Amino acid sequence: MLTDRQLLILQVIIDDFIRSAQPVGSRSLSKKEEIPFSSATIRNEMSDLEEMGLIEKTHTSSGRVPSEKGYRFYVDHLLAPHALRKKDMSQIQSIFADRIMEMENIVQRSAEILSELTSYTSVVLGPELQENRVKNVQIVPITRESAIAIIVTDTGHVESRRFSIPSGLNPDDIEQMVRVLNDRLSGTPLVELQDKMYKEVALFIKRHIANYDLMIEAIAEILNIPVHDKLFFGGKMNMMNQPEFSNIEKLRVFMDVIEREDSLYPIIKNSSGSGIQVKIGTENNDKALSDISLITATFPVIGGQSGALAILGPKRMEYARVISLLNVLSMDLSKALSKFYETEQD
Repeated sequence: MLTDRQLLILQVIIDDFIRSAQPVGSRSLSKKEEIPFSSATIRNEMSDLEEMGLIEKTHTSSGRVPSEKGYRFYVDHLLAPHALRKKDMSQIQSIFADRIMEMENIVQRSAEILSELTSYTSVVLGPELQENRVKNVQIVPITRESAIAIIVTDTGHVESRRFSIPSGLNPDDIEQMVRVLNDRLSGTPLVELQDKMYKEVALFIKRHIANYDLMIEAIAEILNIPVHDKLFFGGKMNMMNQPEFSNIEKLRVFMDVIEREDSLYPIIKNSSGSGIQVKIGTENNDKALSDISLITATFPVIGGQSGALAILGPKRMEYARVISLLNVLSMDLSKALSKFYETEQD
């Protein structure tokens, strides 16, 4: 159990290190108004905090820095509510200012604003695509041998696939196929597309189009759309401005994680729970993120769907500010996307 004096000194050390990124010594602490103790007393308390594993020495300074254990204690017990500035609130509200905006634009804009407000890297998981329904299908010939199929959902999500046109298929056949696809697939959830293609749409294509078997195979591949959440990024390069990542190898490892969405997706997904979740360094259970703190906020969307906001930054992160921003933005995003889905369903 820490004494009140130890709690105060630990909090000031971590607050100071978060602001300055410089090790904190007893002499600098003794000059702070909120620490009315002698340098000797402060040194003794810092020694005890170090023995507890809450702060640690650095190789280049006589000062101390928070340990991972110290950051965890700080987040769990010492964080005070952070009031957002009017400017912060104004930037958040700007995300939803346009009266007409596609869902993906709202989510992407949220990621960008979040990275601007924090100076860290933001990731937003949009609501799962499996509940998205087909609104429109187009096939645009590029050459005599190839075309692009474009699928638009009721939320504004767009999927495009390039495919080879089977030999012997003429422009009239393609037009007929597009009519069949729109007639039979409009309103179908993405997760049911392939099943409906083989059980229902194939019968109509067979009646009207030559080489139907080749065309059905090509279209079925086009409709094989991944339905897991999509990742939207903001500030991918922001970590370059953090002192901890002046080391090129550390920066390379982080950028590799960000660029490999297939690896990052489960990390964000598994870190998301109810409310705000904070994982610090090795708590991420991923060596590539051992120098990173990850804060996530899950937000519900009408119809049982959900998304998540995430911030990746150094362990020396402004936790109170980030948590306040995530709380506000997750609530606003939940309302905006739920309203969007309600409008689309009317």
